[in-house]
Amino acid sequence: MAESFTEEERALLAPHFTNLDGPVFALVDLPEVVKGALFARYSRSPKSLRRLFLDEFAGGALLAATSVGGPGGGEDTAAVRRAEALYERVFLEYGDDSVAQLGGVHLACEQASQPLAKVLEWGRLAAYLEQSTRYVPYADRPGGRWRYRVPEELDPHPMLAARYRATLDDAFEAYARLLEPLQEHLRELFPQEPSDTDFVYRMTIRAKACDALRGLLPAATRSHVGIFATAQSYEQMVLRMRAHPLAEVRTYSDLILTELRKVIPAFLTRVDVSDRGVAWTDYLRESRRDTAAAAARFLEGTTAEPREAVTLTDFDPDGEVKVAAAAMYATSGLPDDQLLEVARKLTTAERMEILQAYVGRRANRRHKPGRAFERTVYRFDVLCDYGVFRDLQRHRTLTLEWQSLGVEHGSETPPEIDAAGMRGDWDRVMEASADLFNAMREAGLGEAAQYAVSMAYRVRFYMEMNAREAMHLIELRSTPQGHPAYRRVAQQMHRLIAEQAGHRALSAAMRFVDHTAVDLARLEAERRTEAKRRIMPADPPVR
Repeated sequence: MAESFTEEERALLAPHFTNLDGPVFALVDLPEVVKGALFARYSRSPKSLRRLFLDEFAGGALLAATSVGGPGGGEDTAAVRRAEALYERVFLEYGDDSVAQLGGVHLACEQASQPLAKVLEWGRLAAYLEQSTRYVPYADRPGGRWRYRVPEELDPHPMLAARYRATLDDAFEAYARLLEPLQEHLRELFPQEPSDTDFVYRMTIRAKACDALRGLLPAATRSHVGIFATAQSYEQMVLRMRAHPLAEVRTYSDLILTELRKVIPAFLTRVDVSDRGVAWTDYLRESRRDTAAAAARFLEGTTAEPREAVTLTDFDPDGEVKVAAAAMYATSGLPDDQLLEVARKLTTAERMEILQAYVGRRANRRHKPGRAFERTVYRFDVLCDYGVFRDLQRHRTLTLEWQSLGVEHGSETPPEIDAAGMRGDWDRVMEASADLFNAMREAGLGEAAQYAVSMAYRVRFYMEMNAREAMHLIELRSTPQGHPAYRRVAQQMHRLIAEQAGHRALSAAMRFVDHTAVDLARLEAERRTEAKRRIMPADPPVR
C-alpha cells in the first residue's frame, strides 16, 4: 500500500528519504540523534517512519540542523536538543540498550601504537580499518621523528626513556636502511615477467620486502585506525579503555569521548554517571587486577611446556554428527534432540551425503553454507610473531584472547633476511629489543614494557571458532596473496581439523584452502587489480 503525502509533506520528506513511495528506503542528511530518536519511537508507534518524521520531527528548523551547536545555531540547535530530549525519554522509559544501536559514527584514531590499536579493535560489533605494515613502508620521518610512541610511563625514568628512544631509533634506522637493498635482492631473485607492468612488479616486490622487514618494527609503531560503530559499541569501548592499565589507552578514551560527544552526545550520557559508567569501569579494572593476582598466586613456579605453533586444544568428536543434524533442522518438522539421534544412526556415507548437499556447489570462497556449521567448535592455541597476531586478531566474530607481548617465546626470522645477508642487523635489533624490554620490566613498568618489543617476537593467543567461521578464516588467510606466516597458521588449522579432530567431511567442505607454496605472495592479486584498472572508465574531466 502506497502512503499518500501532500505536496508540502513531500517537500519536507524529499531531502531526507531516498524515496517517498516504496516500502524500503534510507535516511540521509539527518543528525544521528534525530535518526536514533526517530527509530526509537518507531518501535512503539503504529505510524510509518515517514509519517512519524512529519508528525514529531519535522517541525521548526530541525531539518537544517546538522549537530548540536552546528552551523545552523539558534533555532536549529534547539530543535536538535528537542530530539535529544525525546531520545533520552525513550531510552529511560523503554530501558532498552538496543536504542543505542541506532546512531553510528565514523571515527579516526591516528598515531595509535600497536597495543592501542588492538584495544580499539577488540569489540565485535564495529568495522575497523588499520594502516597496513605490509603496504605502507615505515622508512619516513614525519616531523623529523620516526613513527613510534614514547609511553607516558617512562616520564619518571629519564635515563631509561633516553635508552628507549635510542633503541627504537636504531630499529627504525635498520628498517629504512635495509628496505631498498632487500628489494634489490628480491628483484634479482624474482625477475620481472614481460607480461607484468612496472607498477604491478614494483608493488609486489615492495610488499614482500615490507612483509620481511616488519618484524624489526617495535610494538610502539604508530598506526592509523578507522572505525565505524554504533553508539552502543562506542560506549562499551570507552568504558573498557578507561579501565586499561596503559596510559595511552586511557588518554585515547578521553579523546574519543570528547569527539563523539560533538556528534552523538545523547547516546553517551551514562559514561560519566557514578552508578552507571563509572561503576562499570571500576568493575572492569578491579576484575582485571584481582584475576591477575589470583593467577600469579596459583601459577607460581609453573613454566610453559613446549608446543607447536598451532595446537588444537579442544573440539567435539561428535562435531560432524551434530552439524549433519543441524543441516536437516530447517527442512524438517522434528525437534533438535530427535534429529541428533537420527544423525547418530546414519552411516558415515549417509552423513557425508547430507553435508555435501548442505554445502552445495561452492564456486568461490564467498559461497558459504548456513548456520548448521556453527554447531561444532574448535579451540586453537597459537604461538606466532606479533605481526601475524595483528592480522589474525581482526577476526572478531570468533572468541579470541591474547597474552601480553614479551620476549620469553623468542622471535621469528623470515628466510629472506638470511638469504639477503641481513641477519647481523636483524639479530642486533632483536637483542636490543629484548634487553630494553627486560630493563623496563625491572623498572616496574609492567604492561608498558610491551612498547619496546619488536614485532618479530612471538605472542601466545587462543582462537575459538565454529566450523563456519573456521571456513571463512582458513580459506581467507591461506590465499596465495596472504602473508606467508599467517598462511602457515591457517594451513595447520585445516590439517588439525581433518586429522586430529577427524572432521574430514567438514575440512573437505573448506575446498578453497590453499596449501601451495608461493614465492611472490602479492603478484597474482596485483595482476588482477591491474586488469580491473584497465577496464575501468577514465575519470571525468575536472570542470
